[in-house]
Amino acid sequence: MQPQEPVAGPTSQPPQPPQARGPMPVSGAGAVLPPPVGVPGKRPNRRGRLILAMVAGVIGLLCLGGVGVFVSLYDEATEIKRSAPDAVVDNFLGAYLVNRDDNEAELYECKSGGDLAELEAYRADIIDREKIHSVGITVSWGSFDVSTNGAQGTVSTDLTKGTSNGNERITKPWRFDVVDQDGWRVCGATQTVP
Repeated sequence: MQPQEPVAGPTSQPPQPPQARGPMPVSGAGAVLPPPVGVPGKRPNRRGRLILAMVAGVIGLLCLGGVGVFVSLYDEATEIKRSAPDAVVDNFLGAYLVNRDDNEAELYECKSGGDLAELEAYRADIIDREKIHSVGITVSWGSFDVSTNGAQGTVSTDLTKGTSNGNERITKPWRFDVVDQDGWRVCGATQTVP
């Protein structure tokens, strides 16, 4: 028997790189250039997405926290303080005599049965004098002396009215009657004799 001759088959060729869609760019020297960046089919960077999502989440939480702090500070700044008789009288005088805002002053007044006629006359006199003399008049007050008996009490202080140029100052003692009606409220105001 004779040895068999090898059968000639197809010659093997080296493996070819995968074909990109469309023709491959060729440089001037005839070398094939690598495919351009961002070729369709490339997977997106998951780490970058994760970092972006985390940063957006932290910024969102910080914004929500900032809103919460703002609301809390606003509530605290605008809270009607009726917890102490002297604080109520202080806020009432600021609203009634300094700001001359009756709506704000009502927040500190008795719900019913108050007698503030004497203080109304005091404020009306200030307004009249400002018109007659064409001068601003300011009102200030000193420290408070508080006396309470259960749900009723009095707060005493000196009210000083003076011209804005400082030429004239008049100080008189006043007593404010206060009642605890879901927080302290001003129910009466009387000028007292020194």
